[in-house]
Amino acid sequence: MVKKSMIEGAPTKDENFTRRYADFETLVDALEYAASGCRGLNFYSARGELDVHASYTEIRDRAKSIGQRLVTLGLKPGDRMALIAETSLDFVCYFLATQYASVLPVPMPLPTSFGGRDSYIQQLERQLLSCGASAVITPDNMKEMVVEAAKSGNYLFVGSDADFNALNLDLSVPVLPKTDDVAYLQYSSGSTRFPHGIAITHKSLLSNCGGIGKIGMNLSDDDRCVSWLPFYHDMGLVGTFLTPLTCQVTVDYLATENFARRPLTWLNLMSRNKGTVSYSPTFGYDICARRVGKDALAKLDLSSWRVAGIGGDMIRPDVMHHFEEVFADAGFKPQAFVPSYGLAETTLAVSFMPLGTGIVTDKVDERILNGELTLEIANQSHSVNGNGANGHANGHSNGHSNGAANGHIFSTAANDEDGMRYRDVVNCGVPLPEFELEIRSDDGQLLPDRAIGKVFVRGQSVMTGYYNDPETTDAVLSKDGWLDTGDMGYMLDGSLYIIGRIKDMIIVNGRNHWPQDIEWAAEQLPGLRNGDIAAVSLPGEGAEEVPAVLVHCRQRDPEERKQFADDIKAKIQQETGVQVRIELVPPRTLPRTSSGKLSRSKARQQFLNGGMMSLLAV
Repeated sequence: MVKKSMIEGAPTKDENFTRRYADFETLVDALEYAASGCRGLNFYSARGELDVHASYTEIRDRAKSIGQRLVTLGLKPGDRMALIAETSLDFVCYFLATQYASVLPVPMPLPTSFGGRDSYIQQLERQLLSCGASAVITPDNMKEMVVEAAKSGNYLFVGSDADFNALNLDLSVPVLPKTDDVAYLQYSSGSTRFPHGIAITHKSLLSNCGGIGKIGMNLSDDDRCVSWLPFYHDMGLVGTFLTPLTCQVTVDYLATENFARRPLTWLNLMSRNKGTVSYSPTFGYDICARRVGKDALAKLDLSSWRVAGIGGDMIRPDVMHHFEEVFADAGFKPQAFVPSYGLAETTLAVSFMPLGTGIVTDKVDERILNGELTLEIANQSHSVNGNGANGHANGHSNGHSNGAANGHIFSTAANDEDGMRYRDVVNCGVPLPEFELEIRSDDGQLLPDRAIGKVFVRGQSVMTGYYNDPETTDAVLSKDGWLDTGDMGYMLDGSLYIIGRIKDMIIVNGRNHWPQDIEWAAEQLPGLRNGDIAAVSLPGEGAEEVPAVLVHCRQRDPEERKQFADDIKAKIQQETGVQVRIELVPPRTLPRTSSGKLSRSKARQQFLNGGMMSLLAV
């Protein structure tokens, strides 16, 4: 392992090496195979300088040594070891080290996901106690906070890599896992209550990694992954760490906090290292398209980028189209976009758009999304360009030049020619072969194509359950393996369309309002960013709930605040037809989940409990 090296780090290609797509019994077997080649992982600074790198061989050797010492420390098979999931080689090696002791690693979030030091310590303490951790590994710069969070538990070890090495433990015989054993615990983002530890077996993990690597991405010898996604989130952990490892791909990492400060470093790494695969939620593409200047754009070459994955939140086609336009001169191809759908409870991925298709959207009457009529009735009574709800996907391009030839068909108009309102819903692709997928009504009936309902999945990669929480497990996972994802969507010609989360829905006067739509409308105003607005429902007169938005406000003048709130209210009504209550709150007040997503339910609770200051109500 080399630090501050001027060489290129782990290479993209590995001559005379046969790729395998995660067809192993355990993660240990996958690492041992990857270690027979020369690929590996590279870690870059905020300025894009190579900081640390290691081949999979070096990673295996260090991980095995640590794992043998974990056995000597006294950790038993099935014990949990919490790992503060910074983007570092230390995290990678300790995560894999646990596999040589049959200990369960539990990635823990970084402080940047929370409102401040105290709230982070409290959240970390709850998670440590929830998973029953026996040991905790922390970066040196966070040790004080982690030690404070661990004060109420009984741990064999709490400290950094340097502290662990200072123990001078002898090497014990490795204790290796079996394929049906749990490989790790993944904490879900869950925004309605405290996040749950999800138990993922080796079999589930490798099945999902194989599907992602072979079918979702079709990884080849020329592929190189670049990632800024955090390791404590399923998309970062499985998508850009464990899948590349089990499919033997080199990865270039940029720490999430460095991406936040310098987002264009991500694209610079893609350009300089000829990256071919990278994933991001919608906001990552959005911030890059908004921040890039002409000089920076002229230096980029994104022509090698063939899998520009999108996942982790609702996919907004307007943002994707803007990214295409901005980076077209840098060689970015619209067909590179790969929308997908997944969740931590299914290890990661459920569905992928076929490679080379790009973004395809389906036009849906907003009356359907608002619960005023069913999709089937709407199809019988009204059609879009003569093709029903799918007429948009079959040829309505709204004048954009991409057209049907590239699979990129957009319609950004708020209203169609007939005066009705439609929303473009992104095609999230076809389920991986391991999964069965059903759309069900509230009473559990199987629904046909174009009927919106609850999304259920069953397959080998579905979790075994929430760790030590059988009651919550039983609420979402049936005895025959069907998982209630908590998402609403519909099927069309074998593809899945996701329209929102059940738990985030705002219902007013019998109508459903998706918070993403309300938030998006407000974000069109200057000075508002993604994450500045939380659409929730608040108690009104009697038992009535009224739609409201909590908005970060940076203005100090009372008159400016009043105008700001009026503008937001008018914009939301103009775009969605919804009259909302506006509550202005101080910047950086809205809470987020462990994976950095806006937590609407927690924001609502904090506001109602007086934990969030109101600057102005309109």
